[in-house]
Amino acid sequence: MRKKSIQSPPGLFMRFFRWYCHPEMQDYIEGDLLEVYERRLKKSGKRKADILFIIDVLLLFRPGIIRPAEVYIHVNNYTMFRSYFKIGWRNLERNKAYSIINIAGLALSMTCGILIFTFVTHHLSFDNFHKDSNRVYRIVTELHRDVVAYRNCVPSPLGESFRNDYTFGEKVARVYTERDVLITLKEKDKVLKYNETDGLAFAEKTFFEIFNFPLLKGDERSVLVDPNTAVMTEAIARKYFGNEDPIGKTFWLGNKFPFTVTGILKDFPENTDLKAGIFVSYVTLKSYNPWLANETDGWGGIRDGMQCYTRLQPNVSIAQVESVMPAYVKKHRPTSKNVHHYKLQPLKEIHFDARYGGAMERQKLYILSIVGLFLIATACVNFVNLATAQALKRSKEVGVRKVLGSLRRQLFWQFIFETAIICGIGIVMAIGLASLILPYANSLFNIHMTLNPFADYLLIYFIVTLGVVVTFLAGYYPALVLAKFQPVTALKGKVTQQNVGGFNVRRTLIVSQFAISQILIIGVIVVVSQIRFARESDLGFDQEAIVMIATGNDASPTSKEALKNEISRIRGVQDVSLCYTAPASEEDWGNSIKFNNSSEEVNFRTSIKSADADYASTFGLEFVVGRNLTPSDTVREMLVNEAMVRKLELESPEDAIGKVIVANGGQMVASIVGVLKDFHDKSFHEEISPILITTYSGDYENYAVKLNLSDAKSTLSAIEGVWSQQHPDQIFEYEFLDDSIAKFYESEETMLKLIQTFSLISIFIGCLGLYGLVSFTVTQKSKEIGIRKILGSSAGNILWIFWKEFAGLIMIAFLIAGPLGWWLMRTWLQNFKFQVEISAWFFVLAIGSSLLVALFTVSYQVMKAAFANPVKSLRME
Repeated sequence: MRKKSIQSPPGLFMRFFRWYCHPEMQDYIEGDLLEVYERRLKKSGKRKADILFIIDVLLLFRPGIIRPAEVYIHVNNYTMFRSYFKIGWRNLERNKAYSIINIAGLALSMTCGILIFTFVTHHLSFDNFHKDSNRVYRIVTELHRDVVAYRNCVPSPLGESFRNDYTFGEKVARVYTERDVLITLKEKDKVLKYNETDGLAFAEKTFFEIFNFPLLKGDERSVLVDPNTAVMTEAIARKYFGNEDPIGKTFWLGNKFPFTVTGILKDFPENTDLKAGIFVSYVTLKSYNPWLANETDGWGGIRDGMQCYTRLQPNVSIAQVESVMPAYVKKHRPTSKNVHHYKLQPLKEIHFDARYGGAMERQKLYILSIVGLFLIATACVNFVNLATAQALKRSKEVGVRKVLGSLRRQLFWQFIFETAIICGIGIVMAIGLASLILPYANSLFNIHMTLNPFADYLLIYFIVTLGVVVTFLAGYYPALVLAKFQPVTALKGKVTQQNVGGFNVRRTLIVSQFAISQILIIGVIVVVSQIRFARESDLGFDQEAIVMIATGNDASPTSKEALKNEISRIRGVQDVSLCYTAPASEEDWGNSIKFNNSSEEVNFRTSIKSADADYASTFGLEFVVGRNLTPSDTVREMLVNEAMVRKLELESPEDAIGKVIVANGGQMVASIVGVLKDFHDKSFHEEISPILITTYSGDYENYAVKLNLSDAKSTLSAIEGVWSQQHPDQIFEYEFLDDSIAKFYESEETMLKLIQTFSLISIFIGCLGLYGLVSFTVTQKSKEIGIRKILGSSAGNILWIFWKEFAGLIMIAFLIAGPLGWWLMRTWLQNFKFQVEISAWFFVLAIGSSLLVALFTVSYQVMKAAFANPVKSLRME
């Protein structure tokens, strides 16, 4: 007996080896293992020796070494599996209809599984490739008024103060991003203009020390240090400069600010939320926007796009940092209410937190994953239903095989192998379908996912695991049922329902499938109704035939007014207004106000809309009391809406007339001259805000032009002509107001398409399950059908006998789906402040469509049996 080493190999794996190893070989192999282990122990240490020992034990777990279960019998595995394959393939060819249904159901469900897996892994991978990403945070702002508002931006001086006042941050970086900026390249004989939708970012040098975006060209030490320097991605560089070396080249921001390219970044991966393709030095922000770059007086407001990131020191917690943040409010906003609350948001949560503009909520990923699992599970259930229905036909085959000496386990593995063939075909089809559907999915979600089943190891692992799990889930029960048939009973053709079993279980599964389908149908109806309600409701202003046109960069108030007058003279233009935004817009400027000479700010947020005196007439806003604004280029008068009157707790709109409002830190002081009827300033997700409208010409960024749609194309062409004369170096862009409002509900539109797709798939798979159950029942009752036909029953009577049972199952499903669907949709509608009423007709449509689809499914199989020759069914029995 070998002397045990002082340092022994892992005991668990040694016991595992002794358990599986053939007794005749155990002593020899164990001795070799221990000798090799001792040599490795002396050479490399215990940790490495243990790891290599575990690998050796696992590699030895193979057929030639594993101990036999009872008697060691050499089996020709190749011949056996070849036989299984031939038998399985012949069975598929013999039962083409069942094979196609099984393969189609599995392929469709696995296609959804692969696409959902790709979608989920794509989103879960966002920004997790950065070094020490678990220590990277974004500083965000909570605005505590009557309701809490969440902003992903901060006052511009906060980053510098945090860097200088505390040592919590290992690195701190501020970045200000502007979207839809004009970039120009000036060549000898022409000017090239580009509108960068992903925008341009003013970033501090430390931004690229926190985030791992490789620099392909340029000096890392000097990137974004000097004013008017920039780095850009490879794609942007090729777009601007072709194959020329971009280093040292110059481009202009808005025709006014030149930047020299000092570095080229590797193109950003798709799985990042930091999308800007051009980064310029943050110090240049002082000349581009002095107010935004103000380090002393910039605490009063928060500008969209101004963000601050930090990588904390090791062992520094969020609680430690957030505990010092209130000091900034007290120090820099002493005269304001404690509205601002600064928080740390982990980098890994940026993509998922909808409060701060996250693109995808984790809850939606969980729901999608559950839907995918459900579809795969239901496809497996349908396979079981169809396979057990077929089991009665294969009973004699099983009996013959058993008489000829087949063991139960051999029959079991034969039928598992047949399932594996079907599953394998389904997986191949699923990969092909997923590849075809992926471009549509990318377009639907506005992302760029890739599907590479030969290089993506996670996807390979998922597909292999999916294939194995589906094979055993779908094949285990039918294989077990077939393998346990008694040969005498099988050969006599006396296999009955009791032998196959599980009929009530299959009924329960059919009920579950149709309950889910009906819930999805109810969801489709409610979502469609809510979107239609939002789009067709009166918003309180005109949105038809109104086009929004940007005023152009650096246009003075005088030139804006002059261009407005030129546009108004164009034939086909009914009205024009200069404004900041339309009455309903995702862009919003909010502020606290002081009312009626009060020294205290009101405890609610006011939406401020800068617009000229033509704003109300252009958008058809209705007056409750008072008059319109007097034309002016300064703030003298204000209009408010009814919501503002209610928030100010005034008894009537008349009481607001003549009252003074102070806004924007005292820069706006004016009296109320009119009260407007409430209009929706945002989507139906939100309540109507308290609104004030005033003539603050410095904020006019758009022309709102009301057109005569009879000749809109030529009118827009004429507007472009006069606009381009004033802005020859800029790009003319416009958007119809109703199109921009439709974007409010893009996520709901996407959700609707998903629910519709999953509803159709769920109904299809449910019908396959119903088809399997009907097939099973018809097979069982073929003799009864024959006797009824001989006794004079019509095909309709026979159909009714079967239909009433399955209609009952669908009604039971509705009793489950109705209340659950109502509760789920009521919960979803809570996201809307203005919502549609859930009508009884929604449920009638759901149950009606389910019954209609089920009727067609049942009718096909039953009528086929009803019109068959009864002599054949009686002879078969």
